[in-house]
Amino acid sequence: MSQTAPLLDDNAPWYKLLTSYHWFVFIVASLAWLFDCLDQQLFLLARNGAMKALLPPDMDPIKYGGYATSIFVAGWATGGLIFGSVGDRIGRAKTLTMTVLIYSVCTGLSAFSKGWIDFAIYRFLTGLGVGGVFGLAVALVADTLPDRARTGALGTLQALSAVGNVTAGLVSMYMGHLEGMKTIEPGTAWKYMFLVGAAPAFLCVFIQMRLKEPEKWVKARAAGKAAGVKFGSYSALLGDVRWRKNALLGMLLCISGVIGLWGIGFFSPELVGDVMQRSLEAEGVPAAEIAGQKTTWIGINSIVQNIGAFIGMLLFTKFAQSLGRKKAFAIAFVLALVSTVGYFQMFNGRGDIWMSAVMGGCQLALFAGFAIYLPELFPTSLRSTGTSFCYNVGRFVAASGPFTLGSLQAALKAGATTPEAKLDAFRNACSYMSVVFVIGLIALMFLPETKGRAMPED
Repeated sequence: MSQTAPLLDDNAPWYKLLTSYHWFVFIVASLAWLFDCLDQQLFLLARNGAMKALLPPDMDPIKYGGYATSIFVAGWATGGLIFGSVGDRIGRAKTLTMTVLIYSVCTGLSAFSKGWIDFAIYRFLTGLGVGGVFGLAVALVADTLPDRARTGALGTLQALSAVGNVTAGLVSMYMGHLEGMKTIEPGTAWKYMFLVGAAPAFLCVFIQMRLKEPEKWVKARAAGKAAGVKFGSYSALLGDVRWRKNALLGMLLCISGVIGLWGIGFFSPELVGDVMQRSLEAEGVPAAEIAGQKTTWIGINSIVQNIGAFIGMLLFTKFAQSLGRKKAFAIAFVLALVSTVGYFQMFNGRGDIWMSAVMGGCQLALFAGFAIYLPELFPTSLRSTGTSFCYNVGRFVAASGPFTLGSLQAALKAGATTPEAKLDAFRNACSYMSVVFVIGLIALMFLPETKGRAMPED
């Protein structure tokens, strides 16, 4: 398969620049990240049901769901740091295969949890694999595809992650239907969702066996050995002022987006579930049917949220190409702040489900920016390491997001005696935390514009 891009005019769309092998790499990397996001989203949709099944009745499922999420995100950060460096040292393709295998196996094991402790352990191990995929997939595409195709390909790779998320929503809806039909026991849908999450990721492992390491990385690795360049070295990343500045500011950029999504936006199932349950009860729906319908609506919310995310990520890619990376980020951070506060304050029923698409589009647009922008900040020897550092070190801080949300909610609902007051406390906690998007705007001021520049190579 040829790795030489065809000669076309400068205005040709990015996908016209790809050879058959470029397409193969793009598809494999996209599938790895798509299945990764499928597993992430299945966890979010199954989290509340799992907590209710695994915890004693006197323990708050939302609070412990937040703890489980924090543990998962901490595992994600750890895996990103480990496998990002390994990818620069031994190769992107080999390491990507390892990470997909880890997250697929451990997602399946989550279905067999007997209590909160072993569930949390499986989530941490799943996080190790999940954390490694993003930096590796992005570096693989950035180093293999032609420079002119890089922005469009990376933005599209990130946008396709929404397909994995939508698939998770469909799975959730189907499980809700099975619960409603008594095909599976009510309250056990979470187990089947984790089993589904284990299956498709294995397919990606076998596909990746055919991947070759990027020629750019192979040549740079050979030259680096002769010159004594350290590949995948955190001392090289943080010891050189050029890369240290980009790494630390890029980390703050990611902290803002990751906390906004994982510490706030991805708790929308809890809001939707609560609101829909009250609505169904008010309509007189039999109690035996409420669990299934509630699960179905949580799935619908996930689908709508991720359809919005798909559109938002494609729009960000367009803006990054036309306006530049920094202007696109600035617009996205402001819209993420406004849409998140609006969603958690104003979502009150089925007629407001469109708001999920708006918030999803604005929050997830930032992640298309991470895929496009982060690889442009670091040289070949540190591309996977630097990208993973920014995207994942921040997750150690971001892991506090769900914990903070749970604690803030607990403080706000102290003394609340009605379900409505407790729901208002949850809404306000999410709204107050949305100020985290301002951190991204501040970090952006000190980062370079990379539009139209070649990626650094030394």
